[in-house]
Amino acid sequence: MSDVQKKKFVVTRFDPDKDEVPKTQEYTIPVRPDWKVLDALNYIKDEVDGTISHRWSCRMAVCGSCGMLVNGEPKLTCSTPLDEYGDEVHVAPLSNFPVIRDLVVDLEGFLDKFKSVKPWIVRAKEKAVEEGPCRQTPEELHAFKQFSMCINCMLCYAACPVVANVPEFLGPAAIALGHRYNLDSRDEGAAERNEVFRGEGTVYECSYANECSEVCPKNVDPAAAINQAKLLAVLDWMKSFVTPRRGGE
Repeated sequence: MSDVQKKKFVVTRFDPDKDEVPKTQEYTIPVRPDWKVLDALNYIKDEVDGTISHRWSCRMAVCGSCGMLVNGEPKLTCSTPLDEYGDEVHVAPLSNFPVIRDLVVDLEGFLDKFKSVKPWIVRAKEKAVEEGPCRQTPEELHAFKQFSMCINCMLCYAACPVVANVPEFLGPAAIALGHRYNLDSRDEGAAERNEVFRGEGTVYECSYANECSEVCPKNVDPAAAINQAKLLAVLDWMKSFVTPRRGGE
């Protein structure tokens, strides 16, 4: 390799079948100026130590699978330039998730939280095909578009102090997604989601540290979504006293 310098990578290693606690392993490798952090990890995997485990897919900051802690900060490693760091780079798995192995975390619990907010369009009655699609104005799309940009990278969960202390907390991404559908003019499921949002471990657990929005690579601003969801959930509850819901709910 030409035009290279060397960097030391301190990588967290953990094999649940062998290790009681995580450990670190150091690798000093040649790197190129245009490399991202993921390029260095792939080099280590391919050329130095094939036993290291990390997750990645698209390399275009779209799939969200390569999230890790880089020098203690949640980052998408495929889009994080290596030249932003000095001669030593620490890479660890995302915080607040069980570790499957090395840099790979278990997302199963997070996916259960996602399902609880019904992240799909809910309608009391589907339109007949001959009626055509549900149309939206540009203004109606703009109301929720920002919150629809989430790529489920989990950086917000790794940064969130509430997730760290309240594991059952729905978390920024799930709440932002539920709120996104509540704002969608085609949706009729807001009452169901607001019932979830008013429960324990949901929007009112948030202390508005804003760390989730700070680390979001797509500028979704989940902190804003959570605070908007708080207000709408309260308004929905107050409205239920004025206009009883169908079926005596």
